[in-house]
Amino acid sequence: MMKRYLPILDWLPRYDRTLFRGDAVAGITVGVMLIPQSMAYASLAGLPPIHGLYASLLPLVVYAFMGSSRHLAFGIMAIDCLIVAAAVSQFTPSGTPEYVGLVLALTLMVGIIQMLLGFMRFGFLVNLLSRPVISGFTGAAAIVICLSQLKSLLGIPMPQSTALPALMMALFREAADIHVLTLLIGLAGMVLLASIKHWLPRVPGALVAVTLSTLAVWYFRLDTIGVDTVGVIPTGLPSVDVPAGGWGIVQALVPSAIMLALVQFMTVVSLGKLYAGKYGYRLDANQELVALGASNAAAGLFQGAPVSGSFSRSAVSEGTGAQTPLSNFFAAAVVAVTLLFLTPLFFYLPIPIFASIIIMAAIGLVDIRELRYLLRTKKVDGVIALVTFTVTLMVGIQAGILTGVGLSVVAIMARISRPNIVRLGLIPGTQTFRDVTHHPEAIEVDDLLMVRMDASFSFANAERLRDTIIEEVADAPYRAVVIDAQPINDIDTTALAVLSELHDALSARHIRLVIGGMKEPVLETVREAGLDDEMGPGHLFMTPFDAVQAVLTDWERALLPRGDGGHHPLEQ
Repeated sequence: MMKRYLPILDWLPRYDRTLFRGDAVAGITVGVMLIPQSMAYASLAGLPPIHGLYASLLPLVVYAFMGSSRHLAFGIMAIDCLIVAAAVSQFTPSGTPEYVGLVLALTLMVGIIQMLLGFMRFGFLVNLLSRPVISGFTGAAAIVICLSQLKSLLGIPMPQSTALPALMMALFREAADIHVLTLLIGLAGMVLLASIKHWLPRVPGALVAVTLSTLAVWYFRLDTIGVDTVGVIPTGLPSVDVPAGGWGIVQALVPSAIMLALVQFMTVVSLGKLYAGKYGYRLDANQELVALGASNAAAGLFQGAPVSGSFSRSAVSEGTGAQTPLSNFFAAAVVAVTLLFLTPLFFYLPIPIFASIIIMAAIGLVDIRELRYLLRTKKVDGVIALVTFTVTLMVGIQAGILTGVGLSVVAIMARISRPNIVRLGLIPGTQTFRDVTHHPEAIEVDDLLMVRMDASFSFANAERLRDTIIEEVADAPYRAVVIDAQPINDIDTTALAVLSELHDALSARHIRLVIGGMKEPVLETVREAGLDDEMGPGHLFMTPFDAVQAVLTDWERALLPRGDGGHHPLEQ
């Protein structure tokens, strides 16, 4: 049981100097990146920068002990922070002690939800967030993230909103008051970051930008002429602080907590599976939920923002030699040294540099090729992505995600309720039946209607199958109906009732209903319901071919050649 929830116990006994060297180099490299990014992303969440550093400490240690991914770099994420800001800013202004308390409460709630889902083996819930939903949401979130940084980039007041109309109206209203020097620092930071990424990709661009801008503000005393700086950052490690908040507000945060929990889980699992497949090891989705939840619970209790897996930092971690989750421990050690000894150095760090770091990171989230792929491959998925994108951008994050999830569910139900139902004919010289529309060579058996439904048999489509068969036999002299049940991998009670009704309706017309190829789990359900007894012998067969042969035998007609010299029906 301990190894199940503490994977470190499984691989730590085999830990050696080679693994240590790779993890140490990767962890220290990621830690250097994490310091400026964590402070910048904290500001995106509406928190003082120190809470970004706190989020990059104990949560990373927790994941090192509990995570099952060897290459995932943990920490604070821009999209997570945007969701946090959208959720909490409804109740109190950002930056206030009350706001910080609610963010910590939300973080703890997210952690508890994720751990509960993991313990209950609910990892499959990640499927609620389909690829089109994530694609549309991420693209819109990138634009919203950029617009949300106009306050820091331009030095003007902006509303606490994630809706494009509100942000654009505020920008036009405040355009005359743009602080030019603040804007120049932000633009210079973006140019520097882009240049380093292009010409010196191995150099931590964010750290260079933070260092140079801090020195410039200190040397030229730009803080005295209107450039906002970080100011005093407390020195020392975080202490336990149980988040407090009114019960009514906490209840109101539950939907946001569930949404953030699923978005984070989607990120962690998709990223973790990428590296697990590449390096040939297994990622346990439910254990990732537990590890993610425990990390967020630690963040909430130790004054940190929500944490999850980072795409950019994970790529750096892999590229610099990470071998086990312990690389996160070394990254946390870098942050701990910074908190203990280096925070005074950030006093003159200009706020517009945070905007530069965030905007450059957000630009990388826009993926036009993904949208084109969805529209080209499956138009429904492309439409879902576009609608999710539009609603997220125009209304808000929660509305966008919920709309996307709702559309995905509707699309699934539409596909289930209108499954592919085809008439089958025998391919000459074989025991195989194929759709007569796509296989003109397939020959239908006289007086026999043979159909196949390519879906599970459930309440959503049971009546459609029944109605299709009844319509087919209405004006044709069929004597039997054979259902090829091979594609059906599940059946519910509604479908069982409809199947019974179909049997009765066909019997009233002196038409025999025969089913061939039921899978064992489906057959067990049919037997438990007593439907096999109700239909009587001669209705259920091992294969569709056997079902047809049995009908022909009863009609005293020539049997179809089996191709193996035999021709006897095998009744189940």
